[in-house]
Amino acid sequence: MNNQELHRGLEERHITLMSLGACIGVGLFLGSAQTIELAGPAILIAYVIAGAMMFIIMRALGEMAIQNPVAGSFSRYAQEYLGPLAGFLTGWNYWFLWVVTCMAEITAVGVYMDLWFPDVPRWIWALAALVIMTLVNLITVKAYGEFEFWFALIKIVAIIAMIVIGLMIILFGFGNGGIATGISNLWKHGGFAPNGIKGILMSLQMVMFAYLGIEMLGVTAGEAKNPEKTISRAVNSVFWRILIFYVGALFVIMSIYPWNEIGTSGSPFVMTFEKIGIRQAAGIINFVVLTAALSSCNSGIFSTGRMLFNLAEQNQAPTSLKKVSKSGVPSLAIVLSAAALLIGVILNYLVPEKVFTWVTSISTFGAIWTWAMILLSQLKYRKNLSAEEKAKIKFKAPFWPYGSYIALAFLIMVVILMGFFPDTRIALIVGPLWLLLLVAVYYGKGMNKQ
Repeated sequence: MNNQELHRGLEERHITLMSLGACIGVGLFLGSAQTIELAGPAILIAYVIAGAMMFIIMRALGEMAIQNPVAGSFSRYAQEYLGPLAGFLTGWNYWFLWVVTCMAEITAVGVYMDLWFPDVPRWIWALAALVIMTLVNLITVKAYGEFEFWFALIKIVAIIAMIVIGLMIILFGFGNGGIATGISNLWKHGGFAPNGIKGILMSLQMVMFAYLGIEMLGVTAGEAKNPEKTISRAVNSVFWRILIFYVGALFVIMSIYPWNEIGTSGSPFVMTFEKIGIRQAAGIINFVVLTAALSSCNSGIFSTGRMLFNLAEQNQAPTSLKKVSKSGVPSLAIVLSAAALLIGVILNYLVPEKVFTWVTSISTFGAIWTWAMILLSQLKYRKNLSAEEKAKIKFKAPFWPYGSYIALAFLIMVVILMGFFPDTRIALIVGPLWLLLLVAVYYGKGMNKQ
């Protein structure tokens, strides 16, 4: 276990599907009803604006990842361009964010399995999901990539099927007695933006949570076979994927059903499939959201393992965590992350109703910190280059530096908005407290003197 090199086992099809899958999490299948309730059909505007900001962030990350493809990605860039404290905070914060997110995902696995096995306690399924996904990550990075490829494919096929079926209902009345529904539901029930700008702003926190995971593309750079080709292609298509999968799916759902009825009688995805006579719709969609939760858990264990490995390489975590197994994976770092996730299994005994909102808001705060660090690192990186070096950049971020400043202002606005709502306010307590704890550890351990 002394080989210190991670294996470059991720192929282009793995990274392409992973980047697609990262955009399509449980946030779309479960969180969409909650965001529609807040903003009505105007939620489409929130997804487009937030999607444009994510594109700017991903191009900034892509520029650095292609010039310097390393496993720690944005934590390493923060370390190099903003200083050791920024790298330490970003790495441990990202680890914490994925541990919290995975707790929600393994809890969700228990909830979904309830449909088929109502008599089995949920914590058993949560534990099973955790054990299986940890083992997959311990085999080889290619095994992780393969699982993620098929998980993502299932989600993508389900959403494309729903969009196609939905368009047939809208245009030709398929499954609706031949009566085309049209798109008048988008403005019939109180207007396109029934809750005004306030509703759009209120929905932004959940919308941003839905995009959590896209930045994982940077983490894959250290194990991609051809980072320049695969990452540039994946980053460039992020915005169009968001438009097709999020905006397309929600446009179809809200055209067929009045926005104020969505979520009151089950998943809008199930309702759409049932409308055309697929009786097993509930089971099919349950299977899809189950794979979405497992996929997110799989990605989380991958990300947390790589982040601990990178922190150990920078002497900001125990050095034993940089050991790599014969199959080229940071096995100790993966096992430690999985052990932290056992808390999620324990929480399955205690989880109250509010936990999903709490977890998403804490995760969103962590994600916003990560995205802000990506933008700040790239601004500093570009400023440090000579004119000659700037000309050699292979994958320049567009609209620099104005795009980066606009995206940073947008992230600050989302954090401020989280303070206005009781359910999301907890993130503004837990998030800064976690960062303060990390600062105390950093100085307490004398890492600033290394």
